[in-house]
Amino acid sequence: MKKIINTPDAPAPIGPYNQAVIVGDSMFISGTIAMDLQSKQLVKTTIKEETKMVMEYLGAILKAGGCTYDNVVKSTIFLSDMNNFVHVNEVYASYFKNDFPARATIQAARLPKDANVEISVEAIIF
Repeated sequence: MKKIINTPDAPAPIGPYNQAVIVGDSMFISGTIAMDLQSKQLVKTTIKEETKMVMEYLGAILKAGGCTYDNVVKSTIFLSDMNNFVHVNEVYASYFKNDFPARATIQAARLPKDANVEISVEAIIF
């Protein structure tokens, strides 16, 4: 059985998917971008600010599913420009207190709404 997670504290899906799905003790969070919750428009400021916004939204989704960043075991980061790797890493690292999760970072030709960064995570509920 699966449980659907959606919270008003993160951007609503822009397609036929949910913010997250829980199956058993696993939580799968969809890719999240820096969208303003009110206007539903992409926020393009600095890569650090955009990454912080994405990480805050992921935190809200994790919380809605009963988790924190301590539960995250895998993340995938999509970048529009790999030159932003070091800046994204700086912000990303600040959200983890203990061991870092496994991760893949990929430069994509184009992200939804022409975002600069998109991040998805997988968590284990314990």
